[in-house]
Amino acid sequence: MKVAMLREFGPVENFEIAEIPTPKPEFKEVLVKVFATSVNPLDYQVRRGDYKNELELPVITGHDVSGEIVELGPGVENFKIGDEVYYTPEIFKGQGSYVQYHCAHESIIGIKPKNISHLEAATLPLAAGTAWEMLVTRAQLKINQSILIHGGAGGVGIPTIQIAKAMGGVVYTTARKVHHEFLLELGADYVIDYENENYIDAIQQMTDNQGVDIIIDTIGGNTLSDSGKILSQLGQVVTLVDIEKPQNLIEAWGKNATYHFVFTRQNRNKLDELTKLVESKKLKPILNKVFSLAEIGEAHRLLETKGDDENFYGKIGIDIE
Repeated sequence: MKVAMLREFGPVENFEIAEIPTPKPEFKEVLVKVFATSVNPLDYQVRRGDYKNELELPVITGHDVSGEIVELGPGVENFKIGDEVYYTPEIFKGQGSYVQYHCAHESIIGIKPKNISHLEAATLPLAAGTAWEMLVTRAQLKINQSILIHGGAGGVGIPTIQIAKAMGGVVYTTARKVHHEFLLELGADYVIDYENENYIDAIQQMTDNQGVDIIIDTIGGNTLSDSGKILSQLGQVVTLVDIEKPQNLIEAWGKNATYHFVFTRQNRNKLDELTKLVESKKLKPILNKVFSLAEIGEAHRLLETKGDDENFYGKIGIDIE
């Protein structure tokens, strides 16, 4: 089968399109013909070597699969040949998704939503799965709670806004002015222009100095330390960003705040819930651009430099066929 492989960590030029044997499913595994995948920040972090101590070269990265089951391993009980499925591979235990065929344990895969394409479905497992883990598993967002989502136009921000609205939250988000109309249509209640407004002042003004109940951090920097300034009492901060330097959390301490650090875990139940949201049209994948597997380096380059394009938002899909 054809794969996009890294024999060395580093720049996008290190990707090599190679042929390797098609894997065979083991106990409780299925073999999936991969129709589509997508590109996430975690993928280029793996490519450039951020997790080199966790992985052995050569590496096949990629964290989203949408495809069709073509073979069952022994002991599989919940799926059959021909099922269309989607999921996030366990890359730190095996191959990633930049492949034509992929083996996965049946416990981490879900039935693909029927009302969207494979390319659209491939934008969801990691990004929307992370949003689900942040909102449902960790913060346990309740109806009418207020939530600030940093980076609303990003790959994780977009599904987080939609899921938060589906759960009944009051959604504040930050984004460039060019994205405000889109994010309001997506379901955000209030959008803050972070380039021309101080989001801390804006939140205090809009909440009458009460702050928000939950803050979702997708951008890093000083967000962890600044969040305490606009949290309500007993508020929560959920972050998926690595901490690059020590943070002063004295403001959060005064609010009796709770911090959650999220690295997405794979499971079928989460995907089943996402499928329900998609099929009820409460969650819509936003596919911005599509590349072929041979163009994987260009896809990585675009995602890494998207800050240079003010109009860029949503996800990048990879057509494997």
